[in-house]
Amino acid sequence: MSQNVAAIICAAGASSRFGGKRKKAFVDVSGRAIFLRSAELFSNRDDVKQVLLGIASEDEELVSVKWGPNLKFFDVKIFMGGSERFDTVSKGIELVKDDIDLIAVHDACRCCVTEKIIDSTIAAAADSGAAIPACPVTATIKQVKDNIITQTVDRSDLYEAQTPQIFSASLLKKAYENLKNLDKSKISDDAQLVEALDHKVTIVETDSSNIKITRQTDIAVAEAILKSRPKLMPKGPIGPYIEAQW
Repeated sequence: MSQNVAAIICAAGASSRFGGKRKKAFVDVSGRAIFLRSAELFSNRDDVKQVLLGIASEDEELVSVKWGPNLKFFDVKIFMGGSERFDTVSKGIELVKDDIDLIAVHDACRCCVTEKIIDSTIAAAADSGAAIPACPVTATIKQVKDNIITQTVDRSDLYEAQTPQIFSASLLKKAYENLKNLDKSKISDDAQLVEALDHKVTIVETDSSNIKITRQTDIAVAEAILKSRPKLMPKGPIGPYIEAQW
């Protein structure tokens, strides 16, 4: 049975670790802004009925002037996010239509996610109510205190969480209503909110190519990943601004 999906793209962060004159979500990767690459992966899908882009209020003019025509053409709705990621997602949830079955929450700076990952995570979420892509940890992990290794952590069952994290709409709304009862400082993603309700979260195993751009050096890595893949053209008619910015 086909699911109606809403995608909340989070691009309201401060990008404090990235540096540079422009926030990382608005920097180009192989000629297109990072957040646009993420948004188009959802706007091109038939099962995605809403794409909601959360940005900081100080970026509204930049986004509207530079990318407004493209976002309108691809039916991406801008909304003002909050100072914390949870605030942004919460505001996005309020805009989700009543006929939506699943809500996908995606980091704008994970522009290397593939259609296959999105397909598999939607399918898993439709089956279990909650699913995230996750990559097995391959590095040796050390627990450290005062610059001294206290132990080497067993990595055999460790996975790195990625996005899009996808949940049944009712479950994610319930998880956010419960946020007031939790210590926000100890919660780092949406799956953890769902876990707090004792709901099992399924993982879809991925690899490290679904990177999150965090630092300037990640740009070159993302460009190499995208260059290694077959080039995909957007579905449907080509808009008047496609050559310039998409």
